[in-house]
This record gives sequence, structure tokens and C-alpha cells, in this order.
Amino acid sequence: MTTFCIWCCEPTHLPIPTEKPGTMRSSLTLVGTLWAFLSLATAVASSTSYFLPYWLFGSQLGKPVSFSTFRRCNYPVRGEGQSLIMVEECGRYASFSAIPSLAWQMCTVVTGAGCALLLLVALAAVLGCCMEELISRMMGRCMGAAQFVGGLLISSGCALYPLGWNSPEIMQTCGNVSNQFQLGTCRLGWAYYCAGGGAAAAMLICTWLSCFAGRNPKPVMLVESIMRNTNSYTMELDHCLKP
Repeated sequence: MTTFCIWCCEPTHLPIPTEKPGTMRSSLTLVGTLWAFLSLATAVASSTSYFLPYWLFGSQLGKPVSFSTFRRCNYPVRGEGQSLIMVEECGRYASFSAIPSLAWQMCTVVTGAGCALLLLVALAAVLGCCMEELISRMMGRCMGAAQFVGGLLISSGCALYPLGWNSPEIMQTCGNVSNQFQLGTCRLGWAYYCAGGGAAAAMLICTWLSCFAGRNPKPVMLVESIMRNTNSYTMELDHCLKP
């Protein structure tokens, strides 16, 4: 008992590495930092393209018309004398059931889920640049798997999109000659390519980089944690044993 108390009162303090004040340590490697930047870029590109109504371009009543999965720019309404006039403004469909085709409804849900997943991973990756021990090597790989799933969902949405080109609303815009996978007089817009490109980059590049994004746990960090806990315990015990 005496020997134990002597050891407790006079602990051997090992040098513990200390952080310099004002420094910010990252849980990502250099490759991980590149991965975080690309993850944010692909997520923003895909999500922005998802919300912009520039997936499909056509014309109706001499006015340009554009679509996405759930939004449209310029649409016809009944004017005076039951004649059709074009309202030149952009907006979403009044309800989910008002989306022109079932394929576009499925595309809206699937693509939206993929964009949400990519944004969630990108946010965590950016936080990993500023917070220590947030993303380990295994965690980075799991996040890369989530990015692959997100990119796959967006790619599936892009593949579903042409299935809705045979709806009456789209045919009126595309010269009444459009069909599934046949655009007629319409053309694909830049937002469609941007969404697909962002999904492909997330699936191929970001997923691969995520395998090398997180740092492996360092033994010195484990020793530092053990020594801090030990010193704190011995100091408390020494304080309790003093008369």
C-alpha cells in the first residue's frame, strides 16, 4: 500500500506532444483534401442542375420552352376568346401528380435522393478538413460507398428521363414527333449533361479518392490520450490521499 501511494504521489511524467496555439488540424490526407473539394463540386453541380429547368429545350407557339423533371419555363394558358397565349415565366408544377409522366415522377424522386446523399457526404468531407479525428480511413471508404450510391441514383434518374418524352405535353413542344428516346425537334439542355457528369464524377473519381482520404490512427495519439488520462487520475488520487 505504501509503495502504491508513493507511486501515486510521485508519478513519472512523460513528455506529451502539445499543439501549437492557433493551429487547425485536419482528419484528411492531402488526397483527402482533394476528395473533399471534388465531392463538394460534384454535389453542387448535380444539385443545381436538378433544380434548374434546363434539361430539355423546345418551342411552342413561337416561344422557347424548357423543362427539367418537375419544373418548366414558359407555358400556354387560355386567354380571351379561348385562344392560347404563352406565359413567359419559370415555375414548378402545381403538384407531384401534375408532372407530365410517371417516368418523370420517378426521375424526380430518384435524382433528388441522389443529390441529397451527395450533399450530405460533401458536407461531412468539408468538416473533415477542419476537425481532427472526424474521418478515419474506414469512414472515408464508407463515405465513398455512399457517393457511389448517390451517383448511381442520379444516373438512374438521367436514364429514366427519356422515357417521358412521349407525354402529350412534351410532344406539343417537340413538334408532335417526339417519343421515348426520340427528341423530335427538341434538344437536351446543359443541365442534363451537368447532372450526369456530376454523377459520373462522384461514382468514379470521388469513390476512388475516398479510399485514401482519411488518416490512419497514429500510435502517438493513443499514447497521448492514455498519458493524459493517467496523469489526471494520479493527480486526483494524490489529492484524495493527502491529509
